[in-house]
Amino acid sequence: MSVSTLKTLGSFAAVSVLLSACSSFEPKPYTEDEMRQRVIEDQARMYKEQEPVNGPITFYEASARALKYNLDYRLKLLESALASDLRDVSSHEMLPRLVASAGYAGRNNDSGGTSIGIQDRQVSLRPSTSEERYRTLYSLGLSWSLLDFGVAYFRTQQKNDQILMAEERREKVAQNVLQDVRNAYWRALGAQRLLPEVDGLLMRTHRALTAAREAEGKGLLPRQDILAYQRALLDSVYMLTVRRQDLEFARAELAALMSLPPNTRMVLADSSEPPLPLLDGNVEKLERLSLERRPEIMEEWYRKRVSMNDLKIAKAQLWPNVSFNYGYEYDSNKYLYNSDWNQTGINVSMNLLRLLQYPDITAAQESQEKTDDMRRTALSMAILTQVRVGLLRYQLARQEVEFADESLRVDRSLLDYAQSSRSAALGSELELIRAEGRLLLSRYQREAAYSDAQAAWGRLYNSVGFEVMPKEIGQHDVKTLAREIQHTVEQQTRDNLLAADR
Repeated sequence: MSVSTLKTLGSFAAVSVLLSACSSFEPKPYTEDEMRQRVIEDQARMYKEQEPVNGPITFYEASARALKYNLDYRLKLLESALASDLRDVSSHEMLPRLVASAGYAGRNNDSGGTSIGIQDRQVSLRPSTSEERYRTLYSLGLSWSLLDFGVAYFRTQQKNDQILMAEERREKVAQNVLQDVRNAYWRALGAQRLLPEVDGLLMRTHRALTAAREAEGKGLLPRQDILAYQRALLDSVYMLTVRRQDLEFARAELAALMSLPPNTRMVLADSSEPPLPLLDGNVEKLERLSLERRPEIMEEWYRKRVSMNDLKIAKAQLWPNVSFNYGYEYDSNKYLYNSDWNQTGINVSMNLLRLLQYPDITAAQESQEKTDDMRRTALSMAILTQVRVGLLRYQLARQEVEFADESLRVDRSLLDYAQSSRSAALGSELELIRAEGRLLLSRYQREAAYSDAQAAWGRLYNSVGFEVMPKEIGQHDVKTLAREIQHTVEQQTRDNLLAADR
């Protein structure tokens, strides 16, 4: 085979490899099998390693499950861990650089040269070389830059603040999760209490409606009376159906907050209702606590330090940089008198034109500080408004519970009267169904009022910014976590005098 043929084949092979490499950059969408596999893996990850539900779920157990298995909260935990890892990476930038290298150098001819006289320009030496064509090189160098150290130091400080910011965001998510659980749990418990009775009354109402239609067909009552009777029954069916939907949504919402797997049987602990706390009315103290504890305020405060460190880095880059170098070198060149040697050096450098940036950086620092302070002040004002509104909403919710209790008492008395005066007439059955419907509606309104009061209490607790998770947890099983959450919430409430014994 000739040399030209070999060159042609080589060129063809090179072009083929190049074209195949270029084709690998074309977009490749996922296949349906890959998407199905991804869905299976994501679903398995959603419910991975969850403790099974073995009994009735209390409020604090529901909170523990939501905080342990809620995906948003788990995401914030990962963000906190990531911020910590990035801080560790940044801190290594303050260390000196230790660089080891090894290589091979070669050329197709000799390097070298001649010398000429400066005055007469005559060649004084014949061409010569002091370097082999092929040689190996090794080096181990240690270098340290004062500017790099300063920049890495401020970056590490920023990472520390970002860790604290991530912790504040995690705490805020925990507070929101607990508030959502409080909103959903008591409504779901009301649903568990009322749904069987709602379903029973709906069946009775449908049977009464069927009997009314039969009576209409037989002409047993005047048509106007029977149609009014059916209208009243249909109104009862509509009212009960709407209430039933609300109750079902509450159970579904609570199950979603706890990230329960599909078709998991959920039974809530139907114990006596805890009394609604009484407030001491010290609004000024609540406002002060909210400004001290709210995670959003703390996050903004840490963000101000991050911004200030950015400007410190910009200022540090204006000043002279001092660098130190120490290294060991080896060269296999046989013409060298010393094939290995140590070298040291110190260098001072400064970009003088960067000094022109100093006035602008100073002005930017002042503007940044004012902006951060104003953002935090505006947020503080919004938080104070939340506290005041939350306090008012809770007081009104307590009054609504008292009104619902009174309405429930009256409707129970009306039902007792309707049952005692019941007869075989259709009108009597209608009145009994109406009385039962009113009582059931009153019970629903009572459960809704109590759950609204609990939700208002949770919003007030959240608006002040009290902690939800304990500082340290010995074990992370659901029972232990629920007990620790309960202890933390009750301790915060008792120590900060949100509730007063009367």
